[in-house]
This record gives sequence, structure tokens and C-alpha cells, in this order.
Amino acid sequence: MSRKNIYLLLCILGAAIPYSQFVPWVMENGLQLGLLVRQLFANRISAFFGLDVLVSSAVLLVFMRLEGKVARVRFRWLPIVSLCVVGVSLALPLFLYLREGALEENQSSDQRGAAPAK
Repeated sequence: MSRKNIYLLLCILGAAIPYSQFVPWVMENGLQLGLLVRQLFANRISAFFGLDVLVSSAVLLVFMRLEGKVARVRFRWLPIVSLCVVGVSLALPLFLYLREGALEENQSSDQRGAAPAK
């Protein structure tokens, strides 16, 4: 299995697993953001996980911005949207999937543009 396909599989898992908990919560409570934040920070251990995800999200945004420019990743906005809609669990493998495609494309264009060896 190629790295690109592994990242695609991780995208699916990264969206499905968190939403398996979020969707039932929304069905039970509605989209009450105040309640969501209160429950997320209800105790120190849940606050630890919540803050860890927030810091990881900020780091991921910086990484995607810098690495996306260097690798000339197309559709760089898509992982940012996925970060806001699902979270790091989808955004990171999606960015890596897109970056892998850009690296393949950049490599093939470099090979096409290279002068033939003498």
C-alpha cells in the first residue's frame, strides 16, 4: 500500500472515529456550544486533552502553511476547513495526502524538465 493510500485511509478513520462520539452527543444535546465547552473542560484530565488538541491545531496550521508553500500543495485550504469541521485527526492525514500528491507531481515535472544525460 502506498503512502498516499495510507493517508487516505487515515483521513477516513480521522473523520469517522471522532464523529462516532460527536454525532450522538449532538443528537442528545443539540448544538449547544456553551455546554460543549463546559463538558470539554469539566475536569483537569479532559481539559488536558482539550488544550492538547488546541495547541496541536495551532502547530498544524503553521506546519501546513509553511510546508504547503514549499511543496506547492494544491487545495491547501481543504485541510484548514477539515481542521475546523472535524479536527487534527482529519486535517493532518488530509494535508499529508495532498502533500504526497504534490511531491509526486513536482518530482515528475522535475524529471520532464531535466536535460537528457550525455
